[in-house]
Amino acid sequence: MLYSLTKERSSRRQFLIGGAALSCSALVGCASSSEGRFSKVDALARQAVKDKETPGVVLAVGHNGEIAHRYVYGSRALVPTREPMTWDTRFDMASLTKPTMTALAVMQLVEHGKINIDDPVVRYLPEFAANKKSAVTLRLLLTHYSGFPPDVPLDSPWSGKAEAVRLAMTSPLANPPGAKFVYSDINYITLGLIVEKVTGQPLNQYVADNILTPLGMSHSGYLPDAALQPDIAPTQYDDQHHMLRGVVHDPTARRMGGVAGHAGLFSNAQDMCLYAQALLDRLAGRPSTFPLQRSTLELMTTPQQPAGKTDLRGLGWDIATHYSSPRGDLFSARSFGHTGFTGTSLWIDPESDSYVLILTNRVHPSGGHSVVKLRHDIATDAARALGVAAHP
Repeated sequence: MLYSLTKERSSRRQFLIGGAALSCSALVGCASSSEGRFSKVDALARQAVKDKETPGVVLAVGHNGEIAHRYVYGSRALVPTREPMTWDTRFDMASLTKPTMTALAVMQLVEHGKINIDDPVVRYLPEFAANKKSAVTLRLLLTHYSGFPPDVPLDSPWSGKAEAVRLAMTSPLANPPGAKFVYSDINYITLGLIVEKVTGQPLNQYVADNILTPLGMSHSGYLPDAALQPDIAPTQYDDQHHMLRGVVHDPTARRMGGVAGHAGLFSNAQDMCLYAQALLDRLAGRPSTFPLQRSTLELMTTPQQPAGKTDLRGLGWDIATHYSSPRGDLFSARSFGHTGFTGTSLWIDPESDSYVLILTNRVHPSGGHSVVKLRHDIATDAARALGVAAHP
């Protein structure tokens, strides 16, 4: 059975920070009072849990400066005991770390005149020149057109950040720079290293000081304290059959110590809604806490891939590739977003002043199932509920 919250018309920030958290039992959903308009969206989330595509779902639909709808359903954990999903559950955001934190950090340094995205990477990391990579630029890293393979080797039991750096710096290219879109974690491992080299700070500290704090994202960060573990959605068993909870799921980031440019952020729906709304406000020219100038943000969220390429990528953000299912069928070609392997996604449409945030722990407890179709279908029905018309 669903229950409704009193609809709030207070300011966006008051709603997100001051509102009471939703809490619900394992197979009972919680929704905002707009549930009738979004009944198909909620039904999709319920069905995904019933079909065991994911233990639980937290979703939010933003529109015109407020959260138009939010919904919580299912379980935060299944083992060793079942725990109910809640609105304030923190998730391993996986690759959502790339655009929201690492790419933003890079573009802040661009604004400050400390780096240039069309510079070769070797200008900042001379050791990157190994194996004929001198032509790779920061722009190619940001758009995944560098030529790197998808990841550093994981077939040997290496560990430690120093070894990860060595593997990334010496990695050969699989394709010529600029030739082909291949999504690669090595790109963002390298960008994280550049942020650290230029700022002299650990990546997590730079992000905390320059992104999370200005945005008021007080429930987000890397390396969550052990005291927060009960609020974190567990992912899956590691190689030693320990359940990962509050420890990053991505194996490369985990071997690096939990902080990396490609993964490592933990966050919850409240904070991610703050992020998405501040971003939309900045793009629209409204008052915003988003820590980047409007013109720079426009660069990040419009196509920046090499000329003539049909896989469209912004500087960090996905625009139109085979990863773009969270757009659904109705959000505009101007929209953009990203996904995370653990089951997270955020899609933002400036044209309709909307976003759709979906947080799941689909990999729990033993690897999970795909939520690709769920993301697409929720986005389509959410856009339809908002009155977004199909584009010709």
